[in-house]
Amino acid sequence: MTIKVASYLMGIPPGNTNPEKPAIIVNFIEGVWRNGDNGTIVTDYTPVDADVAVVQGYVHPGSKNSQHLNLRKSVFEKQQQDGKRSIIVDSNLFLYADTGNTKKFLRYSYDGIFPSTGEYCNNDPDPQRWETIKKSLDIDLKPQRKTGENILICCQRDGGWSMDGKALIPWLIKTVSYVRKYSDRSIVIRFHPGDKNVLVHKRAIARYRMKDVRISNNSNILQDFDNAHAVINYNSSPAVAAAIEGIPTFVLDPKNSQAAEVAHHDLKDLENIREFDRESWILKMAQMHWTLDELKDGTAWQHLRNWAKK
Repeated sequence: MTIKVASYLMGIPPGNTNPEKPAIIVNFIEGVWRNGDNGTIVTDYTPVDADVAVVQGYVHPGSKNSQHLNLRKSVFEKQQQDGKRSIIVDSNLFLYADTGNTKKFLRYSYDGIFPSTGEYCNNDPDPQRWETIKKSLDIDLKPQRKTGENILICCQRDGGWSMDGKALIPWLIKTVSYVRKYSDRSIVIRFHPGDKNVLVHKRAIARYRMKDVRISNNSNILQDFDNAHAVINYNSSPAVAAAIEGIPTFVLDPKNSQAAEVAHHDLKDLENIREFDRESWILKMAQMHWTLDELKDGTAWQHLRNWAKK
């Protein structure tokens, strides 16, 4: 049965200079064609009928009123109303190791970008996916760390939709206070490198004069991992990175964290660390990710098309 796929070029932000983004849209459709399906690159702002719509990036409640975001929203809404599916292209969970202007891997899911909302097509993962990513990014599951001095809190963007709109500083102060109930280790705060208000956040934290709490100025997250006893995160990719690197991990939004399966969910366990079986988990994480070349040659769509029909 032929599947009809529409990929939306105008969902990319205007003025974009990253060649990766239009390549996603074009390469995806080339891969659809190679599998004998019906693919269309949509170059205007009108949603079309399709079994599967492909959009680079996500639109969330509270998004700005802009033409490219409005297109994404209208595409998602049309697909839902028609009982059809949407593929969302998102940043990859191996971002800490996938350096360079053009990422080797990106993450693909149907209809949502959280474990609670999206279909990641990874219930029966191919172990070769992880072998490919390991070799390409030169990473592997490291043994769980037994020693470490400080507790690292990895922040997300202030008020970001992935944090349910929570203001960062109140969340951070509350988290530090909970840590202090269960551990007297030094605390290191790492702000999100993409947060435009980092300097404001640093000044705000300094005003609280919290004992044995410092702010990291390291550019690379691996530098902050060096001496960490544990990593605390709300629900984003640093928790995945910490789990891969063997650092005991705590996620405070397990419902929406990709690392929930291999992380503690309660800060009361900060000094009662247990180990998790990460082998099956990492295979599922790997199965979400594809390269631009794999889009183009049809490998990615050959896998994803099995979930194209609701």
